[in-house]
Amino acid sequence: MSAAPEPVELYGTDYKRDPYPLYAELRARGPVHRVRFPSGVCAWLVTGYDAAHQALTDPRLGKHHSRGNAAWRARASIMPEPQHSQLQVHLLHQDPPKHTEMRRLITDAFAPQRVEELRPRFQEMADALLDALPGTGRADLVDAFAARFPFQVLAEVIGLSPEFADRFDRDWGKVVAPVGPEDPGRPAYEARLRGLQQYIADLVDHKRRERGEDLLSRLVAARDAGRLRKEELDSMIFQLLVAGQEPVTNQITTALVALLRHPEQLAALAGRPELLPRAVEELLRHDSAFELTTWRFFAEDADLHGRRIPAGDSVIVSLCAANRDPRRFADADTLDLDRSPNPHLAFGHGLHFCPGAALARIELQVALGTLLRRLPGLRLAGPDAELSWTAAVLARGVDRLPVAYGPGPEGPAAARCPVGRDADTTC
Repeated sequence: MSAAPEPVELYGTDYKRDPYPLYAELRARGPVHRVRFPSGVCAWLVTGYDAAHQALTDPRLGKHHSRGNAAWRARASIMPEPQHSQLQVHLLHQDPPKHTEMRRLITDAFAPQRVEELRPRFQEMADALLDALPGTGRADLVDAFAARFPFQVLAEVIGLSPEFADRFDRDWGKVVAPVGPEDPGRPAYEARLRGLQQYIADLVDHKRRERGEDLLSRLVAARDAGRLRKEELDSMIFQLLVAGQEPVTNQITTALVALLRHPEQLAALAGRPELLPRAVEELLRHDSAFELTTWRFFAEDADLHGRRIPAGDSVIVSLCAANRDPRRFADADTLDLDRSPNPHLAFGHGLHFCPGAALARIELQVALGTLLRRLPGLRLAGPDAELSWTAAVLARGVDRLPVAYGPGPEGPAAARCPVGRDADTTC
């Protein structure tokens, strides 16, 4: 394979379907490369495990958009005003001490002990969703489960009432991928953004009138006490609603695709649910929904593993490329559900390590365990090559996941297990 010229284009159907051959090529050439995204934005991509680990903790790299130079702003700052300033000052785009203050407001809600205590409730939610499916047949597991379960969990954890949960439009999640001013999809994008902003405003008013002990109520109280600006409150709610569920939806799909591509491992996991915690860690490493991090910037020209990075240029870490680095993981491209130790970077590292990591791990354990138990004989309902991978720049996942379950043409042994939450998981 000839070396791809830089900037390397990080988009296209083939790339989204399987970016790992390109990542392997880039790692072999060095840890830092110039890349271009669909919007035309160029960035410096960090690919190797050690380089990624260092970049995620490098004190010289900041997250606030004010650090971006004029060339970056000309391309990246295309979210229409005034929405750009109102929804883009959340945790992912903050540096200490502001980041520290804002993060402190949410950590209790996602504390490992608290979310573990909620596991039985999450199990009820997962079972209820699968109760709605027929005992055997076909389903799109994105529409039937993966797009619903994480949002139900999130609503429970942050205190989103059934009224507002029912009002939330999953299509609003697409505002994380703004389109340029001349794009024919711009009017629809702006309509989505306005709808989401109105929803957040209504939610804040509701929590101000009917304040409780939940996370959303505490955030509104922090705003009223002067600890948050309006834009910061709106941005944090935006981040919770979108980043708090969409990545888990995507991770459920990437995990399922990996298992469906390895039916022997799927069967082993279905028969031994006690393996789920370790298996989830490997599925996170093998194909992470957090493919790339958001922007980081140097305040002044700097050296990054031998590449000179101009001040204000964006630096992005490829978590997926780091997690397949053979210098850190033996047989890195192999799915090994018993891998240990497994120091993957699927949730990032350092100051911006995902605050919802403990919750996401429990969600994945519950989701995969329930699906494998309740849908015996689980298999793809169409060709693998026809899976539609999301075009989102920073994320991996499939938009639809058509599966069949129950007795199949070959009559797999697993298909003889009855559907039902009390089914014998070892049959």
